[in-house]
Amino acid sequence: MIGGGTGAFIGDTHRKSALSSGQFELIGGIFSSDNSRSLEFARKEGFDLKRCYKNVEELIAGETALSEEERMQLIAVVTPNASHFPIIKELIAHQFHVMCEKPMTLNVDEAKVIEDLVRDNDITFALAHTYTGYPMVRQMRALVEKGLLGEIQRIDAQYYQGWINSIIHGNETRIKGVWRLNPEVAGASCCMGDIGVHAFNLIEYITGLNVQEVLADLNTIREDISLDLDGTVLLRFTEKLKGVIRATQVAGGVENDLNIGIYGSKASLKWSQENPNHLYLLTDNEPARIYKPGNSYNSDLCELGQTMPAGHPEGIYEALANIYKGIAKSIRKEQFAHGEFPTVHDGVRGMQFIHAVIKSNRTNNTWVNIEN
Repeated sequence: MIGGGTGAFIGDTHRKSALSSGQFELIGGIFSSDNSRSLEFARKEGFDLKRCYKNVEELIAGETALSEEERMQLIAVVTPNASHFPIIKELIAHQFHVMCEKPMTLNVDEAKVIEDLVRDNDITFALAHTYTGYPMVRQMRALVEKGLLGEIQRIDAQYYQGWINSIIHGNETRIKGVWRLNPEVAGASCCMGDIGVHAFNLIEYITGLNVQEVLADLNTIREDISLDLDGTVLLRFTEKLKGVIRATQVAGGVENDLNIGIYGSKASLKWSQENPNHLYLLTDNEPARIYKPGNSYNSDLCELGQTMPAGHPEGIYEALANIYKGIAKSIRKEQFAHGEFPTVHDGVRGMQFIHAVIKSNRTNNTWVNIEN
């Protein structure tokens, strides 16, 4: 692992999830840009200090000197956004498989470079769009593929958080300490780049459809903050199919309210991350139907992701563990289902979405083609 040391929520999530997948053991890495803090964390966790390196160059040199059986196979990159590209570029060039936090890079050009490197080096690259690992999200995808909804007519996704609200209305020193508000580290976007892109990814993952154009209206809330903290994005898939993404990080008191609805001519599906074991199927002429994991009616991909008996709630650790299971299959060259882990292509699509949204907002809320 690179990054994710003391106090890092995401790093802790990756460690626990990879271990609980039953496929990986964390054996070392670089847990902080401050080597003394990295070593302190490594001692606390009981890692071999010889496998805990000062920088990426030292890690690559140390691990490539080992036999293929001994060296690290997968590197999880959980550092701030600006460091992703140079780190994963070097790792791929030296034949390491990579799991990277999203967004993959700072811009579309960098993302396409990584896509080419992954293809040319025949390595496994996964992106941490964790919500695709939930069994009911995979069940939702399967029901859409079966045509149960008929013709899709409307797609809505909402991702509301409130964690940054107290920060921007509190101590000015706290604002300066939040790297997600610094464009040099976070990139072109805060809210849409952090959580709006999750909603975008879920839409394309579940429906198999590509968003073609976006029209965005973003809000920085404060004049002295340059990155978006709130926004609404209208989506065009085709001339007749439209949708919307609403995302905010200033909804005071709201925790992690991610919801998605797919509305078709025959039926509709609704799912919420804060109630992840319940998938609702709605029709005009029958009572609501609830799908839950761990049952015989579930799809194969859903059941591959189910780790607990029916009635035992699963959460984000299990969802990310499912993605690590898919990564392990790919590394071993075993057969795996499409959709078991987000790929480098999802990383490129995410960057295209983020930058199209920013361009739309800056050009007086105009429609922007996502691939331009």
